[in-house]
Amino acid sequence: MGRNFFDNPLLLIVLILLIVLIFGAKRLPDMSRSVARSMRIFKSEVREMKRDDDKPHPPSRPVEGRVMGDERSAADEPDRPDTEADRRQRDAERSSTERPFDA
Repeated sequence: MGRNFFDNPLLLIVLILLIVLIFGAKRLPDMSRSVARSMRIFKSEVREMKRDDDKPHPPSRPVEGRVMGDERSAADEPDRPDTEADRRQRDAERSSTERPFDA
């Protein structure tokens, strides 16, 4: 099992014939083409990743977080608990924007 296939050319020829018999002569060129194409894609992706690593990245900065569609900002109003009037107004706004189910 530990022998080298190149020591005995007859073993190499038998192995090649066995592969041709298993996969068929028509499919071997297509398989080799697809393997070569996959290797080219893999190599180009590895090269691109190496180039990306070489580029200096701009310093990161914190991102301002805010809710989209909310006209009010947190700076406009001081922190205070919701009142019953606030809840009713919010419910009224939600119900006016919701569509009723079509029957």
